[in-house]
Amino acid sequence: MTTYRVGVNSDFGDNLKWHTRELIIGATRNWCKTVLEWNLAANSNLEPHTDGGCTECLGALTIDGNTVKRNVAYYIIAHISKFVRPGSKRINSNYLTELPNVAFKTPSGNIVVVVLNNTSIDRAFNIHGPDESITASLTAGAVGTYVWD
Repeated sequence: MTTYRVGVNSDFGDNLKWHTRELIIGATRNWCKTVLEWNLAANSNLEPHTDGGCTECLGALTIDGNTVKRNVAYYIIAHISKFVRPGSKRINSNYLTELPNVAFKTPSGNIVVVVLNNTSIDRAFNIHGPDESITASLTAGAVGTYVWD
């Protein structure tokens, strides 16, 4: 398992790219079975936290009364957890520095590939699926998920 956190004064796009590359793709490619963004929820004062805990950690959600704001950690975890369900197994895929990726086989038999465009330009690429190949493209810094049934 690996955990990490998003700082309160950090950039959404930079965090999406770094956390996807290093945690969602990087950690799972190295056989990590669980990735958590710490912490799940806080108020706009970044509370509660334990004594000595992180006072600059932005929750995945900011909750103030009945108002809920979704922050970058929410989208990082939501992006992968929507398609890579519990019990999924990582399978082989080629790793490219400019297009880091990770592939999974889900319990229902779907193949899921998560790709990050780790460059500052739009990129086209091919994915060779189980029965077909596709050509896809991602804008600079974007994350894409591709699913075969």
